[in-house]
Amino acid sequence: MEIKNIGEARRWSAEKMQKVGLFASDRFFCDIYCLEPGQSQKAHSHENADKVYVVLEGQGRFQVGADEQTLTEKQAVLAPANLEHAVFNDGPARLVVLTFLAGDYPH
Repeated sequence: MEIKNIGEARRWSAEKMQKVGLFASDRFFCDIYCLEPGQSQKAHSHENADKVYVVLEGQGRFQVGADEQTLTEKQAVLAPANLEHAVFNDGPARLVVLTFLAGDYPH
């Protein structure tokens, strides 16, 4: 059984958002994203793969398609396949997001 400690896996950089891989297979990955205030993940989409964002710490603004919403700890949002999505930490504190992506996607 593979176990990861999310608190210990977190890492930070003043230059850009940090993406930390926790688990991966041919059909799935699970990462944590660590964003300092002012950092973001640019808008993008995944063909044939759905993505879920779960806020673990802080709060962030999430874009899914044309919609934007600020989420706080213990809230989650789905970005369906082929729909553009992004994350913005425009608040004063660090943001930690657990992400899951499942489906057919390039490695």
